[in-house]
Amino acid sequence: MTRFNWDDMQFFLALARDGQLTGAARQLGSSHVTVARRIERLETSLRQRLFERSARGYELTASGRRLVAAAERMDEASEGVSAGQVAGSGLAGSFRIAVPEGFSSFFADQMLAGFLDRFPAISLELITMTQVLSLSRREADLTVTLDPVAKGAYRSEHLADYNLRIYGARDYLVAHQPIKSRDDLRHHRFFGYVEETLFTPSLDYLAEIHSALRPTFKSSSIFNQLAATRQKLGLCVLPCYMAQDMADLLPVLGDEVCLRRSYWLTCHADTRQMRRERAIMAFMTDEITHHSSRLLLRSGVQ
Repeated sequence: MTRFNWDDMQFFLALARDGQLTGAARQLGSSHVTVARRIERLETSLRQRLFERSARGYELTASGRRLVAAAERMDEASEGVSAGQVAGSGLAGSFRIAVPEGFSSFFADQMLAGFLDRFPAISLELITMTQVLSLSRREADLTVTLDPVAKGAYRSEHLADYNLRIYGARDYLVAHQPIKSRDDLRHHRFFGYVEETLFTPSLDYLAEIHSALRPTFKSSSIFNQLAATRQKLGLCVLPCYMAQDMADLLPVLGDEVCLRRSYWLTCHADTRQMRRERAIMAFMTDEITHHSSRLLLRSGVQ
C-alpha cells in the first residue's frame, strides 16, 4: 500500500461505525466536510474504494471491511488498552441503542449502572422504538428487536426469552366479575396497542389469548396501557418483569395464560466485527443471562 496519514484511520473508523458523515463528524468533534475530505484522501492514498456512497449513507466495500481490523488495532493501541485492563476500558464515543419500549425500562432499571461502569467513556443514547427504524440508514448502532432480521446486510442473534401475562389492579379484580376461564375475559375492559402502529405481529397479544377480545383503549405506548390498568379501569397484557414489583397488580389466569416472546440483538454486518460493538454485545448478553430469572417467571408466580 502507498504511504498514508495514519490519522485518517480515525475518520475511517468513525464513518465505518456510524454510516453517516454527520454522525461520524459528531463523534470526532469535526465537520462532515472534513470527514468526507479525509475519507477521500485515504482512498486516494490506498488506491482503493472503501465505501459505497448512496442516499442511505456509507456502506463498507470489501476493501473497507478488510481495513476495519487494522483500524481497530490502531484504535486500541492509541487508547493504551492492555490485556490486563477491564473489558470496555479505552472505548469511547457516542453509541446508540434502539430498543422496544418495555425493554427500555428493564435496561434502565437493571443494566444501565453496569453499562456505565463497564464503558465510562462511551456516551450512550437509548432510543425507544415505537415504530420501525430504518436499519439501512443506520439510525442505531445496535437494536434490540422482537423478531430476527433475516434479510439484507444485518445479522440477528437471540438475546433472551421473556414472559407476559394479563394483569389487573387488585382492587379492580375484587370489584368486578371473577375470571375463572378465558371466556370470562370477554366481560372485562382491555387495553392494547393501536393496530396500525404494530411494527410486529408479536405485539398482537389479545388475538392470541381469545379471538373475541378487543381493546377499548388503545395506545402505542405500553406505559399508557399500564397507567390505565393501575387506575383500576381494566386489564392489559404486560411483560412480567414490568409488573412483578408492583404490589397493586395481580396476574390473571396465571396458570393458564402465559405468553412468551423473544428479544434479538441486531446490528449491521459491517460493524459486527468492530471491537466496540463486540464488547457492547457481549455486555448485553452477559447481563441478560444474569437477569434471566426475572425475564422468565414460572407459571403461577408473579
